[in-house]
Amino acid sequence: MDSIIKNSLEHSISYNAYRSLVKRLVEENSTTGLEKTEALINYTKLNDRRMKRWDKTIKVSDDAKYKIEAFEEDITWLLITESWCGDAAHIVPAINKVAELNDKINLRIVLRDENLGLMDAFLTNGGRAIPKLIMIDNASRNVLNTYGPRPTEATNYVNQFKAKYGTLTPEFKEDLQHWYNNDKGQNVIKNLTEILCELQPTVCL
Repeated sequence: MDSIIKNSLEHSISYNAYRSLVKRLVEENSTTGLEKTEALINYTKLNDRRMKRWDKTIKVSDDAKYKIEAFEEDITWLLITESWCGDAAHIVPAINKVAELNDKINLRIVLRDENLGLMDAFLTNGGRAIPKLIMIDNASRNVLNTYGPRPTEATNYVNQFKAKYGTLTPEFKEDLQHWYNNDKGQNVIKNLTEILCELQPTVCL
């Protein structure tokens, strides 16, 4: 596990580099990942617009900001994603907003299909679901926690629909996008702040 994480970190990029990569892929009419289908290329174009919007508009409350800034342990957030992933387009910018508030949090990004060894070590219900955030202690290199592929409220929404209908319909996926638009990254920020409080309880005193 240590060698897999170490290798992935060596090939990771910053959030700004990831955004530049996605922008370039849009200009080249391409996408990340092993498949370069027209559908995935179109999702990348759509997601670039979504991320651009969230980069400008996601807000962090003063309470959450105070707690995030109070975190004092050096950690790395290793995030697995792909440019075509609809959930990631809403979640990754929110994760970045949190990391930007504290120099102790080093956000690094890798692509799933180029890091399947890492992905397969952090499956969700047996699937390669993204985005997946792995929180690593810089001193011990231990994995402290993971997060994703969806924020808690979206996860509950999805699970309830699956329990009732068995599978996610195109109409539901559209509804889920509306949920993300209405939530404006706040569930992600709340979840991540709670995790930081668990890792360092004094943050929330």
